[in-house]
Amino acid sequence: MTNSKASLDDAELAIAAVRAGAEAVRTRYGRRLTRIDKGAGDFATDADVAAEEAILDVIRAARPEDAVHGEEGGQQGTADAVRQWLVDPLCGTLNYAVGNMLVAVNVAQRNGPAAVADPFSGEVFFTDGERAWVRRDGDDGGDTRLVPTAATRLVDVNLDPPFPSAPGFRAVDLLAHPGFVERFRPRVVSTTLALAWVAAGKRAAYVTDGGDLTESVHFAAGIALCQAAGCVVTGVDGAPIGQAGRGLVVASDLETHGLLLSMIRGRDSAVTC
Repeated sequence: MTNSKASLDDAELAIAAVRAGAEAVRTRYGRRLTRIDKGAGDFATDADVAAEEAILDVIRAARPEDAVHGEEGGQQGTADAVRQWLVDPLCGTLNYAVGNMLVAVNVAQRNGPAAVADPFSGEVFFTDGERAWVRRDGDDGGDTRLVPTAATRLVDVNLDPPFPSAPGFRAVDLLAHPGFVERFRPRVVSTTLALAWVAAGKRAAYVTDGGDLTESVHFAAGIALCQAAGCVVTGVDGAPIGQAGRGLVVASDLETHGLLLSMIRGRDSAVTC
């Protein structure tokens, strides 16, 4: 592989971009942060902005004609650009702002390659759009294919509002379901890094409410990883994700996915998809 950013293929470009963002996140960790109010209790920090700028620098150097939609900077470039990128420079800002390292840097090309970086573990989870791997800093053994498994029985459940599917679906009700208590152990990390963990076999599943998340800067990269790794990915209603989608149920296998859907639907018997 050549060192010129201009000649990087799209998967390698996504990796280079998230690594640049991750470096900006690491550099500012533990410093006094400037908060940028977004309203309704949400905010960004100067670390979010710096990470997005670092990501954009990498993409622009290699693909100046590409369009980018960043969480902080919004849409840049033409809507009819051949390649369009979705950028979440710091997923888990609330965690980061209080000194918690559970954060992710997400970059996804619409309908193409994507990468998710864990700034503090040195792991980059990525897909070329067909298969998925993890690349670790300092690992000379090459990339490792992602293999989902339900062995951990750990399920991340996003409890952040809003809850558009209520009262039909409430994440807190899932956590209290007797079947869930019997079969799984809940986790709440408040970052879409958890989606990469499902693809990597570190989590059995991930559940969140919401609308169509396929075009979300927060979720697009994680969804692409999980699909490429062979996870089962649907909405909370079991329907395919897309424009009419409702949240996410991402599971390592059909059995786990069926169990979770049966609990969400309020039935004791598992369903298959």
